[in-house]
Amino acid sequence: MVYLVNKQIKRRDFVSGMAIGAGGLLLAGCTDNPPVGFTNKVPRGSRAPSSGSYYPPTLTGMRGSHEGSYEVAHALSWRGEKPADYQLLDEHYDLVVVGAGMSGLAAAHFYREKMGPEARILLLDNHDDFGGHAKRNEFHRDGRMMVSLGGAQNIESVTGYSDAANQLMNDIGLNEDFLNFMDASTSEDLALVGNFDANNGVALPGAGDHFMYAGNWNATMFGGEGYEQVIESLPLPGDEREKLIAFWGGKQDFLEGLSLSEKWHYLNTVSYNQFLIDKVGLLPTTVPILNAIILHLSGMTGWNLTVGEALLGGASGIKSLGWLGRATAAAGGAFLDRLLKIRMFPDGNASVARLLVQQLIPTVAPEVTGPANIVGARFNYAALDDAGNTTRLRLNSTAVGIRENQAGTVEVDYVEHGSAKRVMADHCILACYNGLIPHLCPEMPESQKAGLAYGVKTPFVYANVQVRDGKAFSRAGATLFQCPYDPFQWVSCAPTVAVGGFEPPRGPEDPMVIFMMHSPMPMTKPDPKLSTRDQLRLARTEIYQTQFSDYEQQIRDQLQSMLGQFGFQHQSDIEAITVNRIPHGYAYPYVKLDDPEWESGQAPHEVGRAQFGRISVANSDSEAVALMNAAFDAAYRAVEEQTA
Repeated sequence: MVYLVNKQIKRRDFVSGMAIGAGGLLLAGCTDNPPVGFTNKVPRGSRAPSSGSYYPPTLTGMRGSHEGSYEVAHALSWRGEKPADYQLLDEHYDLVVVGAGMSGLAAAHFYREKMGPEARILLLDNHDDFGGHAKRNEFHRDGRMMVSLGGAQNIESVTGYSDAANQLMNDIGLNEDFLNFMDASTSEDLALVGNFDANNGVALPGAGDHFMYAGNWNATMFGGEGYEQVIESLPLPGDEREKLIAFWGGKQDFLEGLSLSEKWHYLNTVSYNQFLIDKVGLLPTTVPILNAIILHLSGMTGWNLTVGEALLGGASGIKSLGWLGRATAAAGGAFLDRLLKIRMFPDGNASVARLLVQQLIPTVAPEVTGPANIVGARFNYAALDDAGNTTRLRLNSTAVGIRENQAGTVEVDYVEHGSAKRVMADHCILACYNGLIPHLCPEMPESQKAGLAYGVKTPFVYANVQVRDGKAFSRAGATLFQCPYDPFQWVSCAPTVAVGGFEPPRGPEDPMVIFMMHSPMPMTKPDPKLSTRDQLRLARTEIYQTQFSDYEQQIRDQLQSMLGQFGFQHQSDIEAITVNRIPHGYAYPYVKLDDPEWESGQAPHEVGRAQFGRISVANSDSEAVALMNAAFDAAYRAVEEQTA
């Protein structure tokens, strides 16, 4: 039985109900004409990498934190185990960077810009691909290339970037002209980039197939025109629908009777989900519907965030806090519509990482001229660690020990494919996970090690599913669905952005990739003895313990129930599945329900990032902000420390 409902609510209705602080929902605009020098014309075919060649983006199965990438680090951090002897290589570098994610690549860029192109730099990374969370998933069929997100995806509005971060973006060709061109090259039907003229729906499990609403679901949650009729169509008890109509439409002040100061205290001390149950009167079984968007934007649930944090992070309900909420919502919608934009490459920020790598090591892709042809380019991974390069990138290499010796040289120990090796450097920048650094540098002060160990990164799983064609997904009527009761809470088409030498599917008959996001944070009310950091640790353990076969079954079951009513048959339509496991994901941001307010300079991330002689720390953890520009800023700071 088909439960498809499709009632269009336009973007203007959505933004008029948004909160000014909902920075996670960045709305993308489009220019009318591409700037001179850029083109939307792209090749219709592509050459798949030859069989046997080393090309990690095309690997399927379990990716992200894949087998071979974490075992050495876990042995060190869990049991204190590492090799006793190391082969000293005849390699001395001006700078060794541990971690080839965004911050590590940026550190190499900033160092080279300051010290000159002859500076000798080595980047080490424990994974079999570079980019950190910004991984590329690539598929090929019938001469066509498909790419999708393996992790980090958004280029947020650069109006908030520092001068250093802005300069880096310009250095790799991501100037305002090209970013505007990306807007113009993005399909108006793509909701994933925040284009809310595009249909974005909700999928709710039923007795058989899923109930599917394929209009503007986000506008519904913010009381857009016609929202009452949409809510009335949902398979929920009648009184729950009435409560949602009142809550999303701003029909009453749910904190009525509290003074302004009491409201402020409530907003900053009570969890969003407790508010939904106690004040709005929703059943716990209804609450996940309002949590799916929070999970995607923050990786946490409404049990982890205060009412204020949730509302400012994109959750619905600000119109139901009286006149103050309505005024803020109206102003916030205008603010977002005017200023905030998301740009996105079809492979997410993997293309940003590729631009940085190609600039550092041009021989990896000599045909690349910049962002105009970066997505379609084939990278030669054999060139990454060529001895002729002044900058080298060594994959599958896990650092296990870093120290400054009495001669003032930094010794860097690492394990590459089971072999223990050592290189020497004048300086070292640790652009890896904060939690590992105390084990790499045990000589650090205890207070610094405690600061580094405090935050717990938010885990995620991003899956990409190559399907034979897009017919069933197209019939579903939206480019993105929130799925609050399913293992994968967001299901979308892969980014249909015609930039970088990439051509998206031309129509439903073409093969396509379905992008799916899973957060392992539980929707049920947690044990009050467990902090958010405890819950994040448990969630991380869960995804480490979940096998690829388990994820595959979840994916097949969910897509069949959602799309089977539109002709989808998972046995024949699914051609490949890539699961990107990200146990150490978003940087820990601090939450009001658990964390104190530290004095300036005394927060754990600030204490942890202190320069340690010839060793500096650069990662988004050190900024306590899970954004690409924060990683760039951390890299710039670390380079300035080491070159002062």
